[in-house]
Amino acid sequence: MSDTQPTRPLPDPAMEWVLSLPEAPKRRRRVWPWIVTLAIVAGLALAAWFGGEAIARQLISNTIRDQVVTRLALPADQKVDVSIDGAVLPQLLGGSFHDVAVSSPDVTIGPVTGDVTVRAQDISIADASARAVHAIATLDQAQTQALLSTIEGFPASTVALAQPDVTVTTDLQVFGASIPVGASLTPSASTGSLVLTPTALQLAGAAVTADELRSRFGALADVVVRDWSICLAQQLPAAVSLTDVAVQGVTLVAGFDVNPAVLTDPTLRAPGTCA
Repeated sequence: MSDTQPTRPLPDPAMEWVLSLPEAPKRRRRVWPWIVTLAIVAGLALAAWFGGEAIARQLISNTIRDQVVTRLALPADQKVDVSIDGAVLPQLLGGSFHDVAVSSPDVTIGPVTGDVTVRAQDISIADASARAVHAIATLDQAQTQALLSTIEGFPASTVALAQPDVTVTTDLQVFGASIPVGASLTPSASTGSLVLTPTALQLAGAAVTADELRSRFGALADVVVRDWSICLAQQLPAAVSLTDVAVQGVTLVAGFDVNPAVLTDPTLRAPGTCA
């Protein structure tokens, strides 16, 4: 029988040596340079965001401050603090600011001089309209005395603040004698007026009732047993409504609602009225 197996070449000794060499290890791809690169890019993006945020916040705050100083005719160096709640850039893109507070010390609005804070919600960037605007005026004792001195016959120079009341003292003149009388008055707001209602009375340091004072001094007692009121509404824009008054610590705090349409409705900038 003939050999049908194919003829194969003899192995090359040189190739056998090469094939016998150990296989070179595969080169592993390093991941950490990519992580570092991504971290750097993210850091730069974050820095750019906060840089833009800080610039936008500063520009908006300065604009609001300038408008407040101009509209209220305040001194150019008046201290005005502007606080914008939340990130500014998203709100700019959204077209409105959610919550903005503006505060300034020793501001005079009508008959009221004190530290004023105004807070507005949902302010439209397009037309400056707002969903709600509230203001708080805080008066110290001297400022409260100045406000109450506009009430005819009221002993404003003796006013002191002792939570929750305004206290006053006066002398009743009876047959040439001066008899000291004191009163604790609780403040409240009523249809645009600040009202002071006597809740406690003293005669020569002893507690008495209103009836006892009237029985002793007749009409002379009216100076301390009556309600005192001052109409604030007719000295403020119609858009500004007195809502509450209270003595907190040694300050008188008055709250106001402000009609957001005051910027677009000139009738709301005219003086209001008291009922």
